Amino acid sequence: MKTPFILRMSLAAAVSTSCAWADIKLPAIISDHMVLEKAAKVPVWGKADPGEEVTVSLNGQSAKSTADAAGKWTLALNLKDSAPGPFEMTVAGKNKLTVSDVVVGEVWVASGQSNMEWIVRDAMGAEEEMARPANPLLRQFAVKMNATSERMDDVQGKWIAAAPGTVGNFSAVGYFFAKMLQKELSAPVGLIHTSVGGTPCESWTSAEALNTVPDLKAKSEQLWAAVKDAPEKKKAFIDGMGAWTKENGREDKPCADASAYAGPDVSPDGWVAVKLPGEVVAPGLPQAGAVWLRKEINLPSAPTEKFPLSLPIDGFDSVYWNGKLLKQTTIQDFDGLGSVRRRGPFDIMPEDVKVGKNILAIRLYEPISPAVFPADTGGPRAGSGGSIKLEGEWLAKAEYEFPAIPAEKTATAPQPPTNPPSPIHVASFLFNGMVRPIIPYAIQGVIWYQGEANTSRAYQYRTAFPLLISDWRKQWNQGDFPFYFCQLTIYKPKASIPGESGWAELREAQSLALKLPNTGQAVTIDVGESGDLHPRNKKDVGERLALIALAKDYGKSLPFSGPVYDSMKIESGKAILSFLHTEGGLSAKPLPETYIVKSLKNETAPLVRNSPNSQLEGFAICGEDRQWVWADAKIDGNNVIAWSDKVPAPVAVRYAWADNPTCNLTNGSGLPACPFRTDDFPPVTLKGKY
Repeated sequence: MKTPFILRMSLAAAVSTSCAWADIKLPAIISDHMVLEKAAKVPVWGKADPGEEVTVSLNGQSAKSTADAAGKWTLALNLKDSAPGPFEMTVAGKNKLTVSDVVVGEVWVASGQSNMEWIVRDAMGAEEEMARPANPLLRQFAVKMNATSERMDDVQGKWIAAAPGTVGNFSAVGYFFAKMLQKELSAPVGLIHTSVGGTPCESWTSAEALNTVPDLKAKSEQLWAAVKDAPEKKKAFIDGMGAWTKENGREDKPCADASAYAGPDVSPDGWVAVKLPGEVVAPGLPQAGAVWLRKEINLPSAPTEKFPLSLPIDGFDSVYWNGKLLKQTTIQDFDGLGSVRRRGPFDIMPEDVKVGKNILAIRLYEPISPAVFPADTGGPRAGSGGSIKLEGEWLAKAEYEFPAIPAEKTATAPQPPTNPPSPIHVASFLFNGMVRPIIPYAIQGVIWYQGEANTSRAYQYRTAFPLLISDWRKQWNQGDFPFYFCQLTIYKPKASIPGESGWAELREAQSLALKLPNTGQAVTIDVGESGDLHPRNKKDVGERLALIALAKDYGKSLPFSGPVYDSMKIESGKAILSFLHTEGGLSAKPLPETYIVKSLKNETAPLVRNSPNSQLEGFAICGEDRQWVWADAKIDGNNVIAWSDKVPAPVAVRYAWADNPTCNLTNGSGLPACPFRTDDFPPVTLKGKY
């Protein structure tokens, strides 16, 4: 008797499903070319059929586990005495997997925001590093960006060894850190790189940890609700706006000939001037209808990469570049007020950009009232970093006008929703998608470069940053593993008078995290660029982190810190400051005649001394009135003496307390002194909240 076709198909599907479930599966991070930590307890985990016994073997070590009811299994290998390899690792159950080219050495997580994300290809010395021979024992696993409310079990990524064709995409700070470790230890080094630019530390912290701090818990819940409710609010607006425009005869009319408005050689006749940012209004323009804007952009040279364009518009627009439609926003795909596109930019391909005259044209469909370019976004701009400002005069012309309707009808038009926060800014989303899934991979420690996104609420960082460190240690369940971080470098214009600084307060908050055990801070106050948030010198940064690890974790006798303020006493109208980490004695680093604005453009500016007759720069002093003045300062053995004739009775001293300080105190190793203040005056970021 033949089995019915439908039954045969059902049986086949059941067998197929059963086999697929029975297959042992490993997370992406446990894969070919991985680096395993040389430790007594190295977790390996995955999925299998519930109750299935799994055996993992590597270089004579073997361990077994049984999958639980959810099909999850985990075990640990003892690799404390393992040779470096390479080895094959086998994972056997009902099926057998082989993971090839596995080495055993030192594993570090490299995480943070854009300065950790910054790749070797874009860093200083890139050509030299990318020309080096292959280095098969230095490897990186780059976690693909994933910001999500879901608690993910896995990530996307793969282990890649350093070689001329690959190293350019390594985290630059991570690479120089790992390279120095490898040189000093003669051991394989693996980086797990998980970073996303422009992200606050709260995004990288688990919900469990954030919920222990009332302020952070409340904001987390608010952001999560905004994300959850966004699709429903957007749909309600689209449906409501579509119905309103149809009912009131406000539906858009297709443009018969866009080139008559967006083409490169359109006559200026009939066009009127408007100023942006602001409301698109001028004599001859309708209150509602369709309006065109034009602006000529002259470029001295053609870009070699994508040409970014940012157009902060609250409305429905179609953007043209040299007559070519780039992007259209209709009622159906309107992103909402505060959309990602408002923050921009989006990109124009290099082949579409001409040397000399280019025409940017925008068609604005205005069913209710004139469109607005909000002023608080910085206005329209183009070019790298928004270097080409497009504010000022534009030309405008009406395409068509809607007849007037009663004010009460206009009042019934649906209001667009505010766009939800970007997922990368939402509490715990990056932890869920990019950290939780790599736990419990055995690591030696973490290197961290983040804080720029928290500078407006630096005081709160005193809570948020230690919370993150403690949270990661708790989640990993590996004890107080090393957690070493980069202090923020300089940024923004130099100040001619001493005063308050959110960036200085963030650096102070970072320093306060050193109260946690097994932490370390790489001071980078001397390697930044005033006009670039992303300084290209990542080598010094990575190597300073490596010095900390080599000294504290690997027993190397190396100086790893610049001078750190210890105490102050006042004698005869002068402040006497003592320091820790004065190895080789205190030193005044010679100051250059210029400082770096943007190394990428070889842009520098003259350095103006604040204390021109002083041995040391960067010191400020005040009396009881708390009026800060620049101080003269000199080295006296392992102390610094600071004073000012304007402050006969000083009470407090600050050093390098600015967004972009001029400072030159180092120790004998050349490592810079950590910025500090001796006072506890109320910080300017005291009220800043997530």
